[in-house]
Amino acid sequence: MTDIRPFDRRALEVTEAIVDQVKPDQLGLPTPCAQWSLRQLLAHMAGQNHGFAAAADGEVSDDSVWADRPVDDDPAGVFRASSRRVTAAFAREGVLDGEFWLPQVRGGQMFPARTAIGFHFVDYVVHGWDVAATLSIPAPFDEETLTAVLPYVEEVPDGPNRRAPDASFRPALPVRDGGPLLDRVLALLGRSPKWPA
Repeated sequence: MTDIRPFDRRALEVTEAIVDQVKPDQLGLPTPCAQWSLRQLLAHMAGQNHGFAAAADGEVSDDSVWADRPVDDDPAGVFRASSRRVTAAFAREGVLDGEFWLPQVRGGQMFPARTAIGFHFVDYVVHGWDVAATLSIPAPFDEETLTAVLPYVEEVPDGPNRRAPDASFRPALPVRDGGPLLDRVLALLGRSPKWPA
């Protein structure tokens, strides 16, 4: 099985470069994530990085490690620190042989490390695009990264749970054959590549 950690790391690096462009007066902007401002989205992204890092380190009971992190003073710095933390945790020798406790997925379960890192990979391609779309700038994920994430995206269940108010992803949208690969990834997860249109 392919080790997707290098692709996950690449997705984080692209997302870091996008978040580096956030200005304080933009934190109140709406995002493609329903009812989340850019401030809330970035706080969530930083918190999730710390949560996944803790899970990789063996945390199995304290869900406070997943809490959102305040970003008002330094959005780029807070996100970059969280990104470095999770990258280091994922790189630890033997981490792929373990399991991660993910309290916010399917009611809280243990998942094989490779599966959990796949969840993280999907999140940071999509959330990287969310931030870029909010700022009206490109999300420059390369084709190799998008090709690697697509199988994980295709495995995300597309059922009634996607209609719940707090669902991570909305019901899938029609996918245009032959269109950009990023558009396909987004549409499968209910994001309009033309947001906010």
